[in-house]
Amino acid sequence: MPRNDQLLAQLRVHAPADDAEARDLESLVNLLTTADDVFSRAHFAPGHVTASCYIVDPASERLLLHHHRRLDRWLQMGGHVEAGELPHEAALREGSEESGLGDLELIPIGQRIPAILDVDVHRIPAGRGEPDHDHFDVRYIARTAAPEAITIDRAESNELAWLPLDRAEALMNAPESTRVVRKIDRLLRERSLL
Repeated sequence: MPRNDQLLAQLRVHAPADDAEARDLESLVNLLTTADDVFSRAHFAPGHVTASCYIVDPASERLLLHHHRRLDRWLQMGGHVEAGELPHEAALREGSEESGLGDLELIPIGQRIPAILDVDVHRIPAGRGEPDHDHFDVRYIARTAAPEAITIDRAESNELAWLPLDRAEALMNAPESTRVVRKIDRLLRERSLL
């Protein structure tokens, strides 16, 4: 099954948390059904599919963030989808590369795995020879059993930090990040992440 179709199948069962996420979900579905080569990082009009990985340590109820070198912001791990890769595979790869954690495991939501945690479309400023463009970000959640094993990738990050959810939310300081942190908090309270 083509990547577009596999991602569309995951998106069909994803329930957006608010109107903003519903709009972004609709934009992503539109991109997947009307444009070619949307997984290519060279697809700039309007943008391309990316993948993110929110990494949690369920035992301490903390979230791992990195201070992104280029964007100068605290963010979850994530990046571009490589050739032949599905978004959930990209999310795990990026999460592992950027955190040094080799034991990451996607967390099912409901009974679905891979299950999308969140969908967000955000603007990326021009840089590195690329124009302004959108990242159609598909976000997943993963856990680790070895939080102390983090190692920083200095090419990507200024800093890595395990943070309580309220501190992570304050550092990311964006409505879409608040939405995701609240989803993670709910999953922790429901004990769905253990």
